[in-house]
Amino acid sequence: MHSLDQRVLSHIRRQELLQPGDRVGIAVSGGIDSVALLRLLLELRGELGVVVSVVHFNHKLRGAESDADQEFVAGLAREHGLEFLADGDDAALLAAEEHISLETAARELRYGFFRCLLGAEEDVGPPAAEAAVHRLESNRTGAAPPNSGPQGLKPHSKEMHLRGAEASLFHGTAEAVPFPNPPVADEIPAAFLNVICTGHTLDDQAETVLMRVIRGTGLRGLGAIYPRIAVEDDEGEVCGEIIRPLLGIRRRQLEQYLHDIGQSWREDSSNADDAFTRNRVRQMVVPLLEEKFNRAVSENLAELAEIARGEEDYWENEVAGWMGTVVQWAEPEWRRGLAAGGDSLVQIQRAASEGSEGSAVETETVEGVAMDASVDRRWLLGEPIAVQRRLVKAVGERAEIPLEFKHVEDILQFAAESGTAGKKLTLPLGWSALVEPEALIFLAPDPRREKIIPHDYEYELELPGRVSVPEIGSVIEALRVTADEAGYNPEHLLDGVLLRGPLRVRNWRAGDRFWPAHSKAPKKIKELLQDRHVAQPERRLWPVVLMGKEGGDQIVWVRGFAVPARLRVKAEQAGVLIREMAPSGNGTI
Repeated sequence: MHSLDQRVLSHIRRQELLQPGDRVGIAVSGGIDSVALLRLLLELRGELGVVVSVVHFNHKLRGAESDADQEFVAGLAREHGLEFLADGDDAALLAAEEHISLETAARELRYGFFRCLLGAEEDVGPPAAEAAVHRLESNRTGAAPPNSGPQGLKPHSKEMHLRGAEASLFHGTAEAVPFPNPPVADEIPAAFLNVICTGHTLDDQAETVLMRVIRGTGLRGLGAIYPRIAVEDDEGEVCGEIIRPLLGIRRRQLEQYLHDIGQSWREDSSNADDAFTRNRVRQMVVPLLEEKFNRAVSENLAELAEIARGEEDYWENEVAGWMGTVVQWAEPEWRRGLAAGGDSLVQIQRAASEGSEGSAVETETVEGVAMDASVDRRWLLGEPIAVQRRLVKAVGERAEIPLEFKHVEDILQFAAESGTAGKKLTLPLGWSALVEPEALIFLAPDPRREKIIPHDYEYELELPGRVSVPEIGSVIEALRVTADEAGYNPEHLLDGVLLRGPLRVRNWRAGDRFWPAHSKAPKKIKELLQDRHVAQPERRLWPVVLMGKEGGDQIVWVRGFAVPARLRVKAEQAGVLIREMAPSGNGTI
């Protein structure tokens, strides 16, 4: 056994990454890392007792070169008598359509394919993609090659129609890789695999840590590439894992390993393209740090990621304890006042529309009511700032309040200031924070707080500028943010070139649609708010910002949602931030 085989085997066992009987799909692109991973696991599959298949996704970024990569990987699978699972799609097209980077588009497509193979996606109508799964035999008789190892696969082949390959991930039908005399195929369950294995190395880990530090991150982000990721299906059940057994191995060690065993690989020409951030870090930053500062900088960065993951695990355990001790959860007071017997109907008086007489009564069913959260104020303020921030952030995550760093700091300052007892701080999504002598209370939105729902509103918003919106008790501001200005989440910044004035602020109207980043398709705003359990009357007054003139406008911002991917600011460019402010103009809400 090669010394590297033994290292990887020890690492897999120590981390318990694989168990006997696992059905493992090895993601093979054709490059050094993934080919070495395949050869290593082929050597170790007998020791581990796992079933091995080859997985390949063609991003169609390099034309014939990409197709040649796929044929090379298919040849490896054929040579070793392995199942071959392949799919492909145009990553460049997806990047252009959604105004995202090529790296992001490629990752979305690739990991969407992985999720399908693990059975994580549900049917969403007619399948948008099909992947061919072929048993590659050493000859046409179906005989397995000598010393093929304990594959545990039935001799007949199947063709798998991947379920849930949605339009945001796949735009066409995946091509079946042509093999001589493919056997008759029949349908098999989508959960063909329970583990996907990728070839991320220590070098990848170090580069990821560096990129996140450069862009700005917290302790969770410093954890970078995790050794294992649990994949959940649409019902929240874990259906498989993605693991990275090579995170402790340098890329140059894998290259030497392939030389030692006489295994060829494919070179990806895009790895030399300095238009990609990772390539610039790999080719410029890391070599400079190793040459001028510390030869072991990559190992040190990988160790930092390991430390950060351990710290994050600790904090998650601490947070879990706080949720039932120093944080108390209770039904909102308005909810406790409802009639006994589980009645969930709330009568909301709605103002009459213009030109009509009297008023209409709207009956709204209150579903998924959030709970108030009460935090022991003296305990909170007596703890170190790290604990304070973690606690507030954890409450926000549990209550589904989108709190950014600035929100957390505002809440802590508000809780610490004298003279704030009995006062409220407005938070996103209709939440508020109330300070009492003994407690900091997060108050869930009360759908009954306004008996009369005001008429529609609409105001012009200068760019840059701000406008008061009395109907929601806040100010909407649009400001330009320079590329080097810290503290702003890029996912909330709009492209300053694409965004044109004048802008308009109004409440959403029936039929309005919005496509926030990271969602699969445009959706009615009504449905977006229902998914967030935003109750009336707040739902009806929910603010949006539009660009363009009447009749040709489009919604570019909706309170509480990421901006559209196609309008999001590009890397290192100036952008526009639209935010909601307290009426005084001091601090976002």
